[in-house]
Amino acid sequence: MNDPRHYQQLIEQRLSTLELGSRPPELYDPIRYMLALGGKRMRPALLLMANEMFGGNTETSIGPALGIEVFHNFTLLHDDIMDKAPLRRSQPTVHTRWNNDIAILSGDTMFVHSCQLMMQTSSELQAEVLADFFKTAIEVCEGQQLDMNFENQPHVSIADYIEMIRLKTAVLLGCSLRIGARLAGASALDADRLYHFGTDLGIAFQLHDDLLDAYGDPEKFGKQVGGDIIANKKTFLMLSAIESADMYTLDELNDWLRRKDFNAVEKVDAVKRIFEKLDIRSRTQQEIDRYFDRALSALSAIPVADNRKVALRTLSEQLMVREH
Repeated sequence: MNDPRHYQQLIEQRLSTLELGSRPPELYDPIRYMLALGGKRMRPALLLMANEMFGGNTETSIGPALGIEVFHNFTLLHDDIMDKAPLRRSQPTVHTRWNNDIAILSGDTMFVHSCQLMMQTSSELQAEVLADFFKTAIEVCEGQQLDMNFENQPHVSIADYIEMIRLKTAVLLGCSLRIGARLAGASALDADRLYHFGTDLGIAFQLHDDLLDAYGDPEKFGKQVGGDIIANKKTFLMLSAIESADMYTLDELNDWLRRKDFNAVEKVDAVKRIFEKLDIRSRTQQEIDRYFDRALSALSAIPVADNRKVALRTLSEQLMVREH
């Protein structure tokens, strides 16, 4: 089975030659710009890896793989507008380089292109593939809305948070794997097992991201450590602390969450001391391990030779060992 990097490089090359459009340039230049910003290309790689796992043909699956990646970048483009984010992968975001109106319309066009690419499959599977893709696209939007709701929602449970990250992040990983498997002729049962592998892996990945935000090495993590704490984000760590703190500790934590003026380093250090007092780091790691083990169990249940699962297992392990 090919190394994941083989598929990531293939997707990169095909995206650079993707037929989009040229006029008006204000519509299409932002799309090319967005797609050229790079990224792990993890979702289309998963689709192609699942396809190969069941003996499929990469060339007959490349359209949907590209469609998944174009859709993912469309969601990032619109997320940046909603978040008023100035940078994406260290470069100006589309709405910053152009403007909000152009970014919205270019994003809409990206979504249509993603649908056209998803249609590039055999006629007997087209309806199933599109139904899976459309259902997942709606779920991703639901997850984004829940994430925005949480910003002003006074109480968010851990279960609420897990459901939000399942929808916003994990379901697209699962959908990519399931579509890749079905295009190769896998049974619905085995494709669903891959879907659950992907969704549980996606949840574990996001929880790991939460952990790294508080405890990662900024040089290796690629983000400001403690950024979630500074922004009062309702991550798994913060919600676990709120749910498990005694009255005195909760008062101390809420005092930091309510402050409008504060020293960022002082706030991060103080909240992390509360996390350590409540053993939040260990609890988060246990939850990561639980979802990761569930993902591997779903992968192990698929009745194909182990050597066909090596690439997916390797990629999943790489996602979980990013430097702290």
